[in-house]
Amino acid sequence: MSDTSILLVEDDESLGFVIKDNLELRGYNVTWCKDGISGMQSCRTGEHQLCIVDVMLPKKDGFSLAEEIRSENHHIPILFLTAKSMLEDKLEGFRRGGDDYISKPFSMDELVYRIEVFLRRSEARNRKNTYWLGEYEFDFNNLRLSRNGHDQMLTQKEAEVLKYLADNMDQVVKRENILKAIWGEDDYFMGRSLDVFISKLRKYLKSEPGLEITNFHGVGFKLTLRDQKE
Repeated sequence: MSDTSILLVEDDESLGFVIKDNLELRGYNVTWCKDGISGMQSCRTGEHQLCIVDVMLPKKDGFSLAEEIRSENHHIPILFLTAKSMLEDKLEGFRRGGDDYISKPFSMDELVYRIEVFLRRSEARNRKNTYWLGEYEFDFNNLRLSRNGHDQMLTQKEAEVLKYLADNMDQVVKRENILKAIWGEDDYFMGRSLDVFISKLRKYLKSEPGLEITNFHGVGFKLTLRDQKE
C-alpha cells in the first residue's frame, strides 16, 4: 500500500489534516493541496492513483477541477467530498467527471472503504478484458472505446457499467444488481447516478445503429446488438 499515492484537495485545515494523517497512518502517500489550482498542478506533476476532491474550493471549485482533471486523465478515480445535500448538485459532479461521493460528516472507516474499493477495481483492470460491440472495440483494461480509428476514453465508473452490461449481453440486468456490484449499495441517489452513466454510455455508443441500451422501467437495462441485415 506504501506505493499508493492519493491527491487530497481540501481547503478546510482541520479536516484536511485529519484525512491526511489518518490515511498516512494506514500506509498511503498523501499530497494535500488547499485550492483547486494547486490541486490541478499536483495532478499534472504527480503520479497519483486516486483524487479526493472537496466541492467547495477557493480559486477553482471542485466540479471545475474534476472536469479539468478528467480532460487530461480518464483513468484516475475522483471521489468528491461534499457538504451539499441536494441531489442535483451530486449528479452534476458525475456529469463533470466524478466517480463517487462521500457526504460530510463521514467516518474515516467509510472513506478508507471507498478508497480500497476503487484501488481493487483499478488492479482488476490488469486482467485482459476486451469486448467487441458491433464495430466498437471496448478495452476495459485501458478504459477505451474505439471505432473506426476514433477513441473515446471512459472513466472507471463508465467502464464498469459498460462491462457489466456487456458481460450480460441480451439479458435484462436489474438496477439493484448493477448498483450493488459497482457502487456497493442500492438507494435512490445511487439509482439516479446510474441513470447519468447510462445516458453518457448511450451517447458514446450512438454511432453503432444496432447497439442499444434499453431501459425496462422499474426493472433495469439490457444491452443488445441487432443484426442490421434483419
